[in-house]
Amino acid sequence: MLRSSPEIAIPAEPARSTRAQDPIGVEDRWRCPVDTDSAASKAADTVVITRWKCDGADAAEHSTQAGSDHHTIAINLKSTQLTFDYAGRPIHSGCAVPGATQVTSPGTPVRAVFHAPCDVLHVYVSQPLLAECYGGAFGAGHSGDIVISNPNLIQDPAIERLGLALANAGETCGAFGRVYADSLGLAIVSRLLAREFGSIDRAATRRRASLPAWRVKRAIDYIDAHLSEQLSLSDIAQSAGLSRMHFAAQFRAATGMRPHEFLLRRRVERAQTLLMRPRLTSLDVALSTGFRSQAHFTTVFKRLVGETPARWRADARGNS
Repeated sequence: MLRSSPEIAIPAEPARSTRAQDPIGVEDRWRCPVDTDSAASKAADTVVITRWKCDGADAAEHSTQAGSDHHTIAINLKSTQLTFDYAGRPIHSGCAVPGATQVTSPGTPVRAVFHAPCDVLHVYVSQPLLAECYGGAFGAGHSGDIVISNPNLIQDPAIERLGLALANAGETCGAFGRVYADSLGLAIVSRLLAREFGSIDRAATRRRASLPAWRVKRAIDYIDAHLSEQLSLSDIAQSAGLSRMHFAAQFRAATGMRPHEFLLRRRVERAQTLLMRPRLTSLDVALSTGFRSQAHFTTVFKRLVGETPARWRADARGNS
């Protein structure tokens, strides 16, 4: 039986502080972007990422109308059965395996009928963001609007890996997920641009220098001053006076770490300093260093340091 309003699995409403830090929104309507960071959603060059699940047993039909001003990148996270029409033309009918990716260009109506439960990641990409990624990948601007024109389902191992990492960004990175998600989103867009317009100039990429020491210091000073806040890759890149695409590569060349890895370790280092203050509880330290909960703080701290905050604090005081 075909129905147009399926039951959609939506997680219970989390606490406001947690929700504000989640880099991936939850769609309650198919391909209706919901960004959990209202400030970020106002920026035209922000990667907006949402996840849509349908657990209904019956076939469910969904459609969108023309008029959107962004590309929609859909990355399938689990096997499903669907029929997909693009601009009134059928382009797929049958199984869609994990990693199957489809790109819808702006203003194109689409229709999908899911015949099995599904789990899809949607990445919404604006024209300014495409222009930024194009310039970073090819070293020059593009005349006119950039359009990714191939609407067919594709299988790209790199996009599949990036999509899976992106889907797990909130769980694995917590409060640091925004920087991580931004980086992964840009990588997905760059990969699709390379498929559409040709290979990225690897020679130009190799010539790209590491971040100068003064820019590294600016970025680190900015990170240190905002450790308790939700940071984005754009925030950190702007502090160094660079675009996200150039900053991420140059920062890694200069420090040996990706920006989200550096941020994570910097917060743990600050936490170690605060743990030496007897009047601060572990929860105080967690919230002061940007962790969303004491439990998440304990998990990350143990992974990087090798023991829990309580054990580390006891050992450190015993040796002082």
